[in-house]
Amino acid sequence: MTAPCTRSISTSAATSAESAACETRFAVRDYDLAATLDCGQAFRWKQSNGRWSAVVSGRWVELWRDAKYIFARTAAPQSDWRWLENYLQLPVDLAAVLATFPDDEPMRRAAAACRGLRLLRQEPWECLASFILSSTKQIVQIRQIVATLCARHGSSALSLGEPAFAFPTPAQIAALNEDRLRECKMGFRAPNLLTAARLIDSGKLDLGGIPELELAEARARLVALRGVGPKIADCVLLFGFGFPTAFPVDVWVVKALRRFYFRNRRVSLPKLRQFSATHFGPHGGYAQQYLFHSIRRDERKNFRPAPARL
Repeated sequence: MTAPCTRSISTSAATSAESAACETRFAVRDYDLAATLDCGQAFRWKQSNGRWSAVVSGRWVELWRDAKYIFARTAAPQSDWRWLENYLQLPVDLAAVLATFPDDEPMRRAAAACRGLRLLRQEPWECLASFILSSTKQIVQIRQIVATLCARHGSSALSLGEPAFAFPTPAQIAALNEDRLRECKMGFRAPNLLTAARLIDSGKLDLGGIPELELAEARARLVALRGVGPKIADCVLLFGFGFPTAFPVDVWVVKALRRFYFRNRRVSLPKLRQFSATHFGPHGGYAQQYLFHSIRRDERKNFRPAPARL
């Protein structure tokens, strides 16, 4: 799947970082890079001239694709690309996942509209912290908060172009105070983030043990955190830990469920969660993201204001 790393060709004007840059490619089908990186599951990706860049696992990386390959470039040499393969979930058989979706008109329409949309596998702490910061914010605002937090308190990452920073570790956040975090424009979310970081840094909360739990127990462990409700917990369980049936229910998904499955009736949130837990099958989390992204795209086409995620 992965081609060997090839060094960029240096010129007399090239910097040392450019001469050490490393490129590779991944042969993959049915992978919409733009939809995947810009669908609200991750908040660090920037797009410019058809290329996407972010810091993943402490490494700055740039991605682009053609009809056959996803190409990747880092500023530092790489001997092993499994960190990126896992993040992008390249080995996933997307056709097999889609085959588990319920055979109904809303899911057929969503699958057709979002062809190639994938779920990422993010680093759990970054995923948890990012979604704690997402509360009552629109995606563009979440990106701004996360970018400011990383620039002020994250470690520098070698990059090609503008400076890049890793997401701050629990220890780096735990060493700060609430005022320092509020300077990153996160408002009331600052004490929530600080509490989570200190619990993890002290060992009182072990994120590493969460994948061993059943879904309900894992959700309860996260919901016990300040500022983490069922929606945020399910986002983290799905995008950070890979629980396949975690089904985040936010305002977009509520709209989709009520419109497509309940004929616009005002069905209660508990009933919607109960329905979604059984209707969408063993890859319900994937189905959720297809519904989420497709209804957002529909709303954009109709030029309607976009509601924030819960």
